[in-house]
Amino acid sequence: MTAPLTDAPKTEPAVLPPHPHRLPIGLGIAALLVVLDQISKWWIVGHLMNPPRRIELTSFFNLVMVWNEGVTFGLGNNVEWARWLFAGLALVIVVILVGWLWRSVHFWLLIALGLVIGGAIGNVIDRLRWGAVADFLDFHAFGYHWPAFNLADAGIVVGVLLLVLDALFGRKESLR
Repeated sequence: MTAPLTDAPKTEPAVLPPHPHRLPIGLGIAALLVVLDQISKWWIVGHLMNPPRRIELTSFFNLVMVWNEGVTFGLGNNVEWARWLFAGLALVIVVILVGWLWRSVHFWLLIALGLVIGGAIGNVIDRLRWGAVADFLDFHAFGYHWPAFNLADAGIVVGVLLLVLDALFGRKESLR
Protein backbone atom coordinates (compact mmCIF):
# COMPACT_ATOMS: atom_id res chain seq x y z
CA MET A 1 0.00 0.00 0.00
CA THR A 2 1.40 3.44 -0.88
CA ALA A 3 1.16 6.53 1.26
CA PRO A 4 -1.24 9.25 0.11
CA LEU A 5 0.29 12.27 -1.61
CA THR A 6 -0.54 14.47 1.37
CA ASP A 7 1.99 12.54 3.47
CA ALA A 8 4.88 13.52 1.20
CA PRO A 9 7.95 14.64 3.13
CA LYS A 10 8.01 18.35 3.84
CA THR A 11 11.09 20.30 2.90
CA GLU A 12 12.75 22.11 5.77
CA PRO A 13 14.82 25.27 5.41
CA ALA A 14 18.57 24.80 5.59
CA VAL A 15 19.26 23.91 9.22
CA LEU A 16 22.87 23.83 10.32
CA PRO A 17 24.64 21.74 12.96
CA PRO A 18 25.01 22.73 16.65
CA HIS A 19 26.39 26.13 17.57
CA PRO A 20 30.17 25.48 17.61
CA HIS A 21 29.96 25.02 13.84
CA ARG A 22 27.61 27.94 13.19
CA LEU A 23 29.54 30.83 14.68
CA PRO A 24 32.37 30.76 12.08
CA ILE A 25 29.87 31.15 9.23
CA GLY A 26 28.34 34.36 10.54
CA LEU A 27 31.61 35.75 11.87
CA GLY A 28 33.34 34.88 8.57
CA ILE A 29 30.73 36.91 6.69
CA ALA A 30 31.18 39.75 9.19
CA ALA A 31 34.98 39.66 8.81
CA LEU A 32 34.75 39.63 5.00
CA LEU A 33 32.45 42.67 5.06
CA VAL A 34 34.76 44.53 7.47
CA VAL A 35 37.78 43.86 5.24
CA LEU A 36 35.99 44.92 2.03
CA ASP A 37 34.54 47.99 3.75
CA GLN A 38 37.87 49.12 5.17
CA ILE A 39 39.74 48.52 1.90
CA SER A 40 37.14 50.53 0.00
CA LYS A 41 37.38 53.38 2.54
CA TRP A 42 41.19 53.29 2.47
CA TRP A 43 41.10 53.65 -1.32
CA ILE A 44 38.34 56.29 -1.41
CA VAL A 45 39.56 58.46 1.48
CA GLY A 46 43.29 58.11 0.95
CA HIS A 47 43.54 58.06 -2.81
CA LEU A 48 40.48 58.67 -4.98
CA MET A 49 38.92 61.48 -2.95
CA ASN A 50 42.14 63.24 -2.04
CA PRO A 51 41.19 66.06 -2.58
CA PRO A 52 37.45 65.52 -2.03
CA ARG A 53 35.29 65.90 -5.11
CA ARG A 54 32.26 64.42 -6.86
CA ILE A 55 32.88 61.83 -9.57
CA GLU A 56 29.92 61.17 -11.86
CA LEU A 57 30.00 57.52 -12.94
CA THR A 58 26.50 57.15 -14.41
CA SER A 59 23.35 59.24 -14.72
CA PHE A 60 22.19 57.78 -11.37
CA PHE A 61 25.42 57.09 -9.43
CA ASN A 62 28.28 59.27 -8.18
CA LEU A 63 31.22 58.85 -5.87
CA VAL A 64 31.33 61.62 -3.26
CA MET A 65 33.12 62.22 0.04
CA VAL A 66 30.83 62.75 3.02
CA TRP A 67 31.82 62.50 6.69
CA ASN A 68 28.91 61.42 8.87
CA GLU A 69 29.61 62.32 12.49
CA GLY A 70 26.17 61.22 13.63
CA VAL A 71 23.95 58.29 12.82
CA THR A 72 21.25 57.87 10.20
CA PHE A 73 20.65 61.04 8.20
CA GLY A 74 23.31 62.91 10.22
CA LEU A 75 21.49 62.73 13.57
CA GLY A 76 24.01 63.71 16.26
CA ASN A 77 26.36 65.64 13.95
CA ASN A 78 28.62 68.23 15.57
CA VAL A 79 28.35 66.66 19.04
CA GLU A 80 31.83 65.61 20.24
CA TRP A 81 30.72 62.96 22.75
CA ALA A 82 28.31 61.41 20.23
CA ARG A 83 31.25 59.71 18.49
CA TRP A 84 32.02 57.67 21.63
CA LEU A 85 28.36 57.07 22.46
CA PHE A 86 27.55 55.73 18.98
CA ALA A 87 30.68 53.58 18.85
CA GLY A 88 29.94 52.12 22.30
CA LEU A 89 26.29 51.52 21.49
CA ALA A 90 27.23 49.78 18.24
CA LEU A 91 29.65 47.50 20.09
CA VAL A 92 26.96 46.56 22.65
CA ILE A 93 24.63 45.73 19.76
CA VAL A 94 27.38 43.62 18.15
CA VAL A 95 27.77 41.60 21.37
CA ILE A 96 24.00 40.99 21.48
CA LEU A 97 23.97 39.98 17.80
CA VAL A 98 26.87 37.56 18.31
CA GLY A 99 24.80 35.92 21.08
CA TRP A 100 21.88 35.62 18.64
CA LEU A 101 24.26 34.26 16.01
CA TRP A 102 25.46 31.60 18.51
CA ARG A 103 21.88 30.33 18.91
CA SER A 104 20.81 30.57 15.26
CA VAL A 105 20.37 27.44 13.19
CA HIS A 106 19.12 28.73 9.82
CA PHE A 107 21.58 29.61 7.10
CA TRP A 108 19.90 32.85 5.96
CA LEU A 109 19.77 34.09 9.53
CA LEU A 110 23.53 33.50 9.86
CA ILE A 111 24.11 35.55 6.71
CA ALA A 112 21.83 38.34 7.93
CA LEU A 113 23.45 38.57 11.34
CA GLY A 114 26.94 38.39 9.83
CA LEU A 115 26.15 41.32 7.54
CA VAL A 116 24.76 43.47 10.35
CA ILE A 117 27.68 42.62 12.67
CA GLY A 118 30.27 43.31 9.96
CA GLY A 119 28.63 46.58 8.96
CA ALA A 120 28.45 47.79 12.55
CA ILE A 121 32.11 46.94 13.16
CA GLY A 122 33.17 48.64 9.92
CA ASN A 123 31.48 51.87 10.95
CA VAL A 124 32.81 51.65 14.53
CA ILE A 125 36.34 51.45 13.11
CA ASP A 126 35.68 54.69 11.22
CA ARG A 127 34.33 56.45 14.32
CA LEU A 128 37.33 55.44 16.39
CA ARG A 129 39.83 56.18 13.60
CA TRP A 130 38.45 59.40 12.11
CA GLY A 131 35.70 60.52 14.49
CA ALA A 132 33.13 60.08 11.71
CA VAL A 133 31.97 57.49 9.19
CA ALA A 134 33.25 57.84 5.62
CA ASP A 135 30.33 57.68 3.16
CA PHE A 136 30.93 57.82 -0.58
CA LEU A 137 28.26 55.95 -2.58
CA ASP A 138 25.69 58.41 -3.94
CA PHE A 139 22.64 57.09 -5.81
CA HIS A 140 20.08 59.51 -7.25
CA ALA A 141 17.15 59.62 -9.62
CA PHE A 142 14.70 62.27 -10.81
CA GLY A 143 16.35 64.95 -8.68
CA TYR A 144 16.24 62.90 -5.48
CA HIS A 145 19.39 61.67 -3.73
CA TRP A 146 19.57 58.76 -1.34
CA PRO A 147 21.88 59.80 1.53
CA ALA A 148 25.48 58.82 0.76
CA PHE A 149 26.50 55.50 2.27
CA ASN A 150 29.32 52.93 2.30
CA LEU A 151 29.72 49.14 2.09
CA ALA A 152 29.20 48.73 5.85
CA ASP A 153 25.88 50.59 5.60
CA ALA A 154 24.85 48.45 2.63
CA GLY A 155 25.66 45.30 4.64
CA ILE A 156 23.57 46.53 7.55
CA VAL A 157 20.60 47.35 5.31
CA VAL A 158 20.72 44.00 3.47
CA GLY A 159 21.19 42.16 6.78
CA VAL A 160 18.24 43.91 8.41
CA LEU A 161 16.10 43.25 5.33
CA LEU A 162 16.96 39.53 5.57
CA LEU A 163 16.12 39.60 9.30
CA VAL A 164 12.72 41.15 8.55
CA LEU A 165 12.03 38.60 5.80
CA ASP A 166 13.06 35.80 8.17
CA ALA A 167 10.77 37.17 10.87
CA LEU A 168 7.84 37.40 8.45
CA PHE A 169 8.31 34.22 6.42
CA GLY A 170 10.97 32.07 8.06
CA ARG A 171 10.56 29.16 10.42
CA LYS A 172 10.42 30.05 14.08
CA GLU A 173 13.37 28.73 16.05
CA SER A 174 13.38 28.20 19.77
CA LEU A 175 15.74 30.13 22.01
CA ARG A 176 17.62 27.32 23.65
